[in-house]
Amino acid sequence: MLTPDMTPVKLVPRQFKDGEGAVAVHSRYLDIAAKIRERIEANEWEPGAKLPRLDDFAAEYGANRDTVGRAIGVLEAEGYVWAVQGRGITVRYGTIRPRRPRGNLVKRNATAPGYSFPSATSQEVWKHHISPVVSAEPLNDPRIAKLLKVEPGTLVMRRFRVTGPESEPPFQINISWIHPRVANVPGVASQAPGPGDWLYRLEMAGHWPISWMEIHRARMPSKQEAALLEIPTNLPVLEIVRVGTSGSDGQPVEVTEYIVASDRVETIHVLHRDESAQDPWPDEINEG
Repeated sequence: MLTPDMTPVKLVPRQFKDGEGAVAVHSRYLDIAAKIRERIEANEWEPGAKLPRLDDFAAEYGANRDTVGRAIGVLEAEGYVWAVQGRGITVRYGTIRPRRPRGNLVKRNATAPGYSFPSATSQEVWKHHISPVVSAEPLNDPRIAKLLKVEPGTLVMRRFRVTGPESEPPFQINISWIHPRVANVPGVASQAPGPGDWLYRLEMAGHWPISWMEIHRARMPSKQEAALLEIPTNLPVLEIVRVGTSGSDGQPVEVTEYIVASDRVETIHVLHRDESAQDPWPDEINEG
């Protein structure tokens, strides 16, 4: 920048007093984020607790509301808090949020008929974080409709769940779409004592054994999904779409969408050799 007489002027970030000295404006929100982070790590607020309002923080730190909002945005990106308009700012589990490996084994339940899928084990108890819902809904997602082999807009039975281990925050959203040709099987719409009971009932109705295929992809959550999983909207989720196929006619009987916060799960895949890679390389190639 130059003055009217063409003398160069050095630009310096505007500063103000913060009790301990001058703080540059451009780093002020980082300073506030660091102070709130330290308080969270010191357990001033337990996971699940609501933080003070932005206006309260602004008054406490002598800053404006926008600066505090930027500080909260930093903590949200780091996984310390999640903010939902109208619901306030909630403390998350931060960088120690428990992760779970997800392999490829489907297990029989130990206590009741049904199945436990890779994100769970048959020994642990999972709970519902909201009341489970079963309802007939139009299946408008063309991708899911194609996998279920129904026309988009078809009225389909939907099972909606938000579940996770008892001692943890919500782990996953489960949305199961049941093909209309099997939706009237007794017990498919009920809330059974064990997980995966409705799949057992489909098998007992003539579809044994059901086989499954999964499609995985990462994406950003919707606002509703973020609220249900207690995560910020800028944290990606892992979307797992499971297709269950009848053992009797080879046609799909269900498609289930799992939506899991990306900081909660790690997928594990065992790699298998193709037929072309089963034998050792010939010695003459190695010698060459």
